[in-house]
Formats: sequence, structure tokens, C-alpha cells
Amino acid sequence: MNVRRTPSDIRSAVEKASLLIGVVFLIVGILGFIPGVTTNYDSLSGAGHHSEAKLLGIFQVSYLHNAVHLLFGIAGLVMARSIPAAKSYLAGGGFIYLLLWIYGLIIDFDGAANFIPLNDADNWLHLFLGAGMMAFGLFLTRDGTAPEQRDSRPISG
Repeated sequence: MNVRRTPSDIRSAVEKASLLIGVVFLIVGILGFIPGVTTNYDSLSGAGHHSEAKLLGIFQVSYLHNAVHLLFGIAGLVMARSIPAAKSYLAGGGFIYLLLWIYGLIIDFDGAANFIPLNDADNWLHLFLGAGMMAFGLFLTRDGTAPEQRDSRPISG
């Protein structure tokens, strides 16, 4: 009996990682706009350190911060369609998040430079996200070939 591969079988590990991380970013971006999930929702502001709204009561958010999560989510979904794009999304996005972590370490949380806004919890999450995304982008598919290029024979059962 021959079992044919489905499109999900053909998707590479790096494409799956891009898709998964994109979905998580979309969910986080949406949750940032939901009162109750976001505490102090009435203080949610457009940008700047004045927003006291916190996703899950931990991560400081604003309209801008939530919009960035939504855009990163959409980018992950779109770029999950090919291996090179997925690798670029993960490695490039990881690099951006590591830069954001460093930025968060050097700025004054009560100053104008904290326009996103960020807090200590955001900083540590950005370190984790940046390192994880870069690792996925750089190491999930080292040879760069799609699964169907490596072995296109049907799976036998």
C-alpha cells in the first residue's frame, strides 16, 4: 500500500517553525487588545512609556507594541512558504529581537526613548525570542534543500 505525502509532510522544519512563530505572534498581538487578558487596558496608549497596560499582567504593551506583534505574525505566515524566506524571517527576526533586547537594557524605561514601551519582562522575553529564532533560522535546515528535493518517493506502508 502506498501512502502519498501531504503538503504538511512536505513542509520543512524551518518553514514549520516560521509558521508556528508567526501564529504565536498573531495570537499575542490580538491578546494585547483584549481587556482582562491585558491588565490596565484603559491605560493602553499609542506609543511611549506612559502605557500601563500589561499583557497577562507582565509584559508592558501599547497599540504600537501590539501592532508590531501582528506584523511579525503576518510576516511569519507569509515567509513560511519557502525555505529561504522562512530562514530569513527566523534569523533576521531573531537578530532584530536581540537588538531590541540590547536597546531595552540601555534605555531609561521612564524616558522618551522607551517609545515601544518595554519593561524588564519584555527584555528577557526578547532575549529568549531572539536567540531561539536565530537558532531555528540558522540550524533547522543546514543544506537548504526542501524535503521533496531530498526524497520524492511515496511513503510505503
